[in-house]
Parts: sequence; C-alpha cells; structure tokens
Amino acid sequence: MKSTAAVILAAGRGTRMKSDVPKVLQHLQSRPLLSFTLEALKGADIDKKIIVVGYKDEAVKSVFPNIETVVQDKLLGSGDAVKRTKNLLASFRGDIVVLYGDTPFIRASTIKKLIKKHRSEKASCTLLSAIMPEPAGYGRILRDADKNIVKIIEDADASIYEKVIEEINVGCYCFNREDLFSSLDRLKMNMKKKEYYLTDLIEALRKSGKKVASVLSNDSHEALGINSKIDLAYANKIARERVLELLMLKGVTIVDPGSTFVDKDAKIGKDTVIHPHTVIEGSVVVGKNCQIGPFAKIRKNTCIADSVEIGNFVELVRTKVSSGTKIKHMTYLGDAEVGKNVNIGAGTITANYDGKNKSKTTIEDGSFIGAGSIFIAPVKVGRAAIVGAGSVVTKGKDVPAGKTVTGIPAKIYDKGRKR
Repeated sequence: MKSTAAVILAAGRGTRMKSDVPKVLQHLQSRPLLSFTLEALKGADIDKKIIVVGYKDEAVKSVFPNIETVVQDKLLGSGDAVKRTKNLLASFRGDIVVLYGDTPFIRASTIKKLIKKHRSEKASCTLLSAIMPEPAGYGRILRDADKNIVKIIEDADASIYEKVIEEINVGCYCFNREDLFSSLDRLKMNMKKKEYYLTDLIEALRKSGKKVASVLSNDSHEALGINSKIDLAYANKIARERVLELLMLKGVTIVDPGSTFVDKDAKIGKDTVIHPHTVIEGSVVVGKNCQIGPFAKIRKNTCIADSVEIGNFVELVRTKVSSGTKIKHMTYLGDAEVGKNVNIGAGTITANYDGKNKSKTTIEDGSFIGAGSIFIAPVKVGRAAIVGAGSVVTKGKDVPAGKTVTGIPAKIYDKGRKR
C-alpha cells in the first residue's frame, strides 16, 4: 500500500528476558521475533517501513540491513519512539500503521482490515483490540455509554473497576499522519514511569474532537507480546501447533504433535509420516511418502525427495537426498548429496569440516554404504559402489562406480585382494 507507512517499535532491551540479546532478536521458530512483524507488513502490501531501534541498535540493524531505522537514544516510551520518525516521514502524506516488534502473531489480514476500517470511518486513529478473559498486564479499552472509545488505561494505572474490563489494547494502530504528529508534540510525560505513552494519544484525540475507531481481533493471540523467556516458550508452543495443524490439514501424518517441531518455512509433502521427537528446522523440503524419525533432526537447506526413509538419531544439514534412499540409524550427513536408492548403514558420518572449510560428499545412485563408514570430504562415491562396514574414505580418494572399498584408509577390494 503506497499510501501507508509502518513504524515498528523495537527500541527496548526487554529486561525481563534476562538476556544480552535485544528482545526483538530473540528467536521464535528459528527466526528473530521482529521478522514476524515485518512479514505481516509485507503480506499487507506495506512497502515503507521504519524500525525504531535503541538497545544494541547496531545488532538489530545488522540483522535487518535493508529496513530504514531511526535511533531512540533515550528510552522515553512509545510516544517518544514514534515521534523520532517525524523527520523521516516529513514528506509522507498517507496513513501510518504503528505496531510493536515483539507481537509475532498479528496477521497481514488483520492489518489490512485495520487500514480498511480506518479509511471507511475517516478516523484520526483506528486501533486493534481483543477480548481477553484474563487481561492482567494489558491496557484496557474504556468506552462511554454509546460504546465510543474514551481512552486506554494502562494496567498499572487501572482502578479495581477498570481492571475487570476484558477488552484490551493489542498495540497496533492506524493513524492519520497529521493528527499523529501534531498530537505527539502535545503529549505529556507520565510522571510515574517518566515516559511518554503512545496510548495517551487516544484520550487526547477524543478531547480535541477527533474520531477514534477500532477493529476487534478474532484471535486473542494477536495481542501476545513477548516480554520474558516464559512468554517466548508459550509463543513457540502456539507457533508449533499452528504449523503442525496446517501440515496435517495438507495430508502429513504427525504421530505425536506434542513432541514434534517443524519450522514454519519447511515444506512437507502429503502422506509423509513424521514420527515422535523429530526436529525440522529452517527452509527444509521433504517430499511425499517419506518416513522421518523418531529422534531425527533435519536442519536448514536440506532437501529430501519422495519415498525416503530417515530413521532414529539421524541428523542432516545442507544435504540433498534423492528418492528411494534409506538412512535408518544414528547417522550424520552434512554438506552431502545422496543419489537414488542408496542404503546408508548405521553410524555413517560425513566429516565435512576441516576446521577452516566445509566440503561436499557425493554418493551416487544405487550405492551401498556399510555401517560405521566415515567420509573425509571432499570425496565422491560412484554409482552402485559398495563401501564396507567401518571403512574410512579419505579426502580426494574417490570410490569408482561399481567398485567395493574396505579398510582404513579405504582401498579397492577385488577378487579377495585389496589394492
């Protein structure tokens, strides 16, 4: 949306995280929290984005180098943070969406709905609210007898009567640009917190006769802000359940969802069975009719074709496995390319890292790899070759197609003799 800009608040340290890593860089589903907010904005077709950074700003900038940033050098609250973007948006004449970098479950569709309501109502501000049966910790939405929003009262400042209000502020807004910055200039500091609250703008806008509208979220998880490691664990649980549910709806069998982790960027084909205690990280691709696990770990940049079996205590990373191959037990393959209908014996290892460089192991179609084999990369095993159990295939000593090798170091075995 060319007429909409987004301001993402990401300056805070997140003291309750008890971590030296900025809160928005804490990982959820193997990705920084802030990436979820940026993804939602991209899905809402908002191209112009500004991140307000503060604590360890250079770290945040290094992770998101292509997003415009402004530094809040003194952490004086959300109102002050938004005000820091005024110069960057001086020539911008559209609406401004403001949201937090630690609310990972806000959907693109919700942001679109917020903007649509804002424009149809010709409002000065449109905010996102949710119904929360246990609203402790959230700002409450106060309405008058005609159901118009009067103000937002923060939990710490709420009376005992206000604390029972279940409609809470999610922390996602759409503002008219002129009304936003003119009101920010008049915002007063909260003397208790020594901060400028963005939420105080709602009351200020209403008192000046401006219209404040709202959109009610149909998913209370959109309000979930991540403030502690406990919150992060809960968010990971929600994210994991959503991913697994979507996979099962697409025809993937998850034997035990409670013990299975699959990253949201992974793609898995129908009729594949994921057994308990399996971890699939990053942008992994798994084909149809595969068996994965139990206790398997499939790491980033791995591609598994159709009808492959990956068994217990197998770890794969940056590896391509072609159709019909079996890797059944206690094996590590890193930086490997395995052909079709290969059998990888128990305890096989590709030694892909020499302390400086990572190198590739290639095992071609129809090969048979005996138990306990080790490959010192870079090395290649030719088509239909056999590597005897316990053999060590050393760097650069490729196994010719159709040949059998055995020993340490592995040598060609021919008619009862090694050579």
